[in-house]
Amino acid sequence: MSAPAHEASDPAEVDVPSDSTPTGPAWRPVLLLAGALGVLLIALSARYGYHRDELYFRVAGRHLAWGYPDQPPLLPLIARAVTAVFGDSLVALRVPAALFSAAGVLVAALTAHEMGGGRRAQLLTAASYTVCPFAVAIGHTFYTATLDLLLSTAIVWLTVRWVRTRDQRLLLAVGAVSALALNVKYLAAFLLAALVIGLLVSGPREFLRRPMAAAGILVAVAAVVPGLVWQARHGWPQIDMAGAIADKGDFAGRPGFIPFQLIMTGVFTSWLWIYGLWRTYRSDDLREFRFLGHAYLLLNVLFLITAGKPYYLSGLWAALWAAGAVEIERNGAPRGFHWLTSAPVYVITGITSVLLTLPVFPVKWLADTPQPAINADAAEMVGWPRFAEQVADVYRSLPPDERPAATIIVGNYGEAGAIDKYGPRLGLPRAYSGHNGFWYFGRPPDTGGPAIVVGPDTVAEGAGLHRFWSDVRPVARIDNGVGLDNQEQGKPVWVCRGQRAPWTQLWPRMKQLS
Repeated sequence: MSAPAHEASDPAEVDVPSDSTPTGPAWRPVLLLAGALGVLLIALSARYGYHRDELYFRVAGRHLAWGYPDQPPLLPLIARAVTAVFGDSLVALRVPAALFSAAGVLVAALTAHEMGGGRRAQLLTAASYTVCPFAVAIGHTFYTATLDLLLSTAIVWLTVRWVRTRDQRLLLAVGAVSALALNVKYLAAFLLAALVIGLLVSGPREFLRRPMAAAGILVAVAAVVPGLVWQARHGWPQIDMAGAIADKGDFAGRPGFIPFQLIMTGVFTSWLWIYGLWRTYRSDDLREFRFLGHAYLLLNVLFLITAGKPYYLSGLWAALWAAGAVEIERNGAPRGFHWLTSAPVYVITGITSVLLTLPVFPVKWLADTPQPAINADAAEMVGWPRFAEQVADVYRSLPPDERPAATIIVGNYGEAGAIDKYGPRLGLPRAYSGHNGFWYFGRPPDTGGPAIVVGPDTVAEGAGLHRFWSDVRPVARIDNGVGLDNQEQGKPVWVCRGQRAPWTQLWPRMKQLS
């Protein structure tokens, strides 16, 4: 295929859209792929149990605010709306997650379409997204990452479409989607900055003089201002949170930053986005999309320096897959790589993604499978009802006259969320935690009664509880019953008496971010 006529000049200075108008979207096969992913995720949505983040969101949704120490306000708001309309159930939360992931397949294919890709390029891109282990894994659970991936991918798609058409209304659309993305994760600002820098380096730069670009910026800024005001009023906890969650080992740290991107995008299918990245710099046909390569490389450097996580770049993966797929459609796969574009490779990758990320094994087998090692979040969905029951056993073991004044203190928001979900039917009072947003949801009352405390993790660490109570005794240990190693397994449960000061003095010392 010959290069578009306007590419004879520097694309940074060209003021006309590309004349390589793509063929129409391949709706039927792409919708089949998106539908297959969505149906699979919905079919498995009730398996295992809540993830700790989901337990947190359903409680945060009852404490709506313009901000939280660990996130912007949109996910708790969506959780509140979903539970209000469809009921307080696991499936109700997970159906939106499945729909977000299915929609991502469509956006990925549309990105290939905007790059001039026909049916084959769109299918390759959509298939790569459909079987992507990261996309499959987060599609099962109502995470911030689930909606963040969709919105980030949509921002890149709209930017690519603007580059092709120069329709300035798309600049306003980018601003509107960015407004949503920034209210899911503030990290979206880094993607936006990288795209802008990429466009400034390689063009087209004409967005600088478009009124709709200014309007889009105003929309995005206006949407994020309330959250920033909340952060400022509370001492910018999000900055402390960023340091607390910096990748210090869960993805092998900085040495694992690139290798884990290959694992998250699929060992076999990752080659396609790598090829796409390379071709944005080598192909005249993709010259106007070279800003994507600049953005990707810039974010790699940034997140390597700041110990970010590999999936922080996931919003660019679909566009890089698309770039590789478009080049293959036009010129064929590189010699020796043709087999990687075949259907069996995608089928094998899809099956592997399902087996390693989705709840397909019986719970009693899960500890003996490789899934918890590959997808640690799977282990965090098991044992919450039993956790609440074991705390209830300790509560019922208290003398009857002490129970009305007893307080439950737990170590993290997942444990507090589990007591909130399963505790009422067990007769448990509300649980309190100093972890992240739960610290802001209120401190315990000064009842003068005993406290049931879950964690610290070891008896030796429990010595620190003497700062708060004079009498500290371990009485039980949490056991999920299936031998699964997760954050709660083996935690001691303490009964503490002799509170040393009122909660107005102690509660600030309970505050923790992680």
